[in-house]
Amino acid sequence: MQDVRVTIDGREVSVPRGSTILDASRVAGVKIPTLCDHPALKPVGVCRVCLVEVDGQRKLQTACTFPVAEGMVVETDVPAVREARRFILELLLAHHPLDCMTCDKAGGCELQDLAYAYGIKESRFPGRQIPGADPPDENPFFLFDHRKCILCRRCVRACSEINGALAIDIVHRGFDSRVSAVRGGILKDSSCEFCGMCVAVCPTGALIPRSCAGAGRRWEMKKVTTTCPYCGVGCTIDLRIKDDRIVSVSSNWGGESNKGRTCVKGRFGWDFLRHPDRLTTPMIRKDGRLVQAGWDEALDLVADTFVEMARKHGPDALAFLSSAKCTNEENYLVQKLARGLLSTNNVDHCARL
Repeated sequence: MQDVRVTIDGREVSVPRGSTILDASRVAGVKIPTLCDHPALKPVGVCRVCLVEVDGQRKLQTACTFPVAEGMVVETDVPAVREARRFILELLLAHHPLDCMTCDKAGGCELQDLAYAYGIKESRFPGRQIPGADPPDENPFFLFDHRKCILCRRCVRACSEINGALAIDIVHRGFDSRVSAVRGGILKDSSCEFCGMCVAVCPTGALIPRSCAGAGRRWEMKKVTTTCPYCGVGCTIDLRIKDDRIVSVSSNWGGESNKGRTCVKGRFGWDFLRHPDRLTTPMIRKDGRLVQAGWDEALDLVADTFVEMARKHGPDALAFLSSAKCTNEENYLVQKLARGLLSTNNVDHCARL
């Protein structure tokens, strides 16, 4: 596909035909603010924060949806553009709680970052106060505070485009518009799979994991990139850690195997790490009681018992149940042990953890 030349804030770049101004700005190294845009979602241009001036025209265009053309000249930081963005941000803040000091998303809120960048301390528009947070939705994974929702539709699009669950949508109109379970029900009665993709893409504190409530602000947490332990797919995830404890799991959009996607287990199912019932050492039975043992003692006992059972009752007296938390390679070795060494085909895999 033939490239086109575009000039953005005086920087000329060549980008593929069909690219948007926002795509071209990233190639040029020019920062254009956005709220509804997300790299994992299709652009919709609903927040209007990415407005830019094109070819000197007075009508501003949304950079995330406007396609580039040969010789186009774009200005992203002229007075008209900055004033338009301030106007839009103040409208968003008109009925948004200004509780940044105590908000659990402080330090990781995109709306807060833009308000700081444009020097907005309060809105000049008298907004209608939105009633308090919704009653609990009876889901154990995340909280939704519709007072902080800016209707960017990221969550709705993620539910549709990434997960395909179609569990949430925008209901009502005007000031009464809000994100809700489809047909106005509750999430547990909808097609929601609680994968948490809506939480992952939310730019404000409207959607947060329950584990983050009161756990601290982003700058108090350390981010650690790792691999999800739940199955052999090998999803890349980012852990938010404070005081040597996992506070939450967030999407790593550069993950090779999952591109930021997670399931409910990978995003919310990590509390087993500190669970009081978790076994941390091998246990063997002596005199009818389970007692702690060393690894060598436990493995020798298992090996001797396997050999003895196979000798007395034949190999089909043995069965192997592997774990979804193992890698594909480890599960392959389990079946190799069963079939190749002990001559039994009684092998199953628990992928339902």
